[in-house]
Amino acid sequence: MLGIFSALVGGIIAGRLLAGRRLRFAPAVVTAIVWALLFLLGIEAGGDPVVRRGIATLGTKAFALFAGSTAGSIAAAWALGRLLRRPKPDTALPEAEATPAATDRSSLREALRGSATIIAFFAAGCAAGATDLLPAALAQGHASGYVLLVLMAAVGVTLGHDRTLAQRIRQLNPRLALLPLATAAGTLAGAVLAAPWLDGVTTADALAVGAGFGYYSLSSIFIADLRSVELGTVALLCNILRELFTLLFALPVARRFGPLAAISIGGATSFDTTLPVITRAAGRPYVVVSIFHGCVLDFSVPWLVTLFCALP
Repeated sequence: MLGIFSALVGGIIAGRLLAGRRLRFAPAVVTAIVWALLFLLGIEAGGDPVVRRGIATLGTKAFALFAGSTAGSIAAAWALGRLLRRPKPDTALPEAEATPAATDRSSLREALRGSATIIAFFAAGCAAGATDLLPAALAQGHASGYVLLVLMAAVGVTLGHDRTLAQRIRQLNPRLALLPLATAAGTLAGAVLAAPWLDGVTTADALAVGAGFGYYSLSSIFIADLRSVELGTVALLCNILRELFTLLFALPVARRFGPLAAISIGGATSFDTTLPVITRAAGRPYVVVSIFHGCVLDFSVPWLVTLFCALP
């Protein structure tokens, strides 16, 4: 794990050093690496007879953990909103941030298309792994470890290169900085409560899956590497379900449980793929809150998943 975190820190340092240059290619590189990793995860899952035989059971476990963790995050965000009496964000947003260009139906279609692409790469990997025609190094997960290091370095570069992140944090209402903590606590509590109802899922397993916070690519690869391919598949399905739920139901969640709940269900995706629908559901003044919330959870995923995977 030292290598993974070294790659992340090294990427952040490189991103800071390259802050004066445009890195338009960086998001495309990260996306391509994610696709490659999910394809490799699919190969491992497809080549594992236990996963092939138990895919229906794994899907049931993923849905239960998704339901528990999402309900927990909604409850925690709702309670925080009541405690703070829904404080105003108190942010002065630039017009470009206050009115994201992709807040119409096309943004929803694009986000759903992205989720479908993720599923397609994973499914293609499963099909390839089931054929037993690929090199053993791929089927046994040796290649994914090296690709994961590249991904962590690329993610670090994008974080270090973002010169507006500190400004966004300074604009945030200090009380709303508690939202990522509420989301994390609610998500993990909900996952733990769901675990006793699932055969073969320990508390540590549930915590590791919940700690993905919707970041399906990174969390599933970590869990598959540190725990098992079966649990990595559960994590992938669980966190994809969370993102899809946010894309489809952010508006009714906001109406019933408040704007903070709409941000909370997005987890780590609330600063990128689900930001447009969250903005529409919670309101434009909450854009900075959503971005801050997603960035904090996104950065916490590798640390928390690694911690919980180390538990017995």
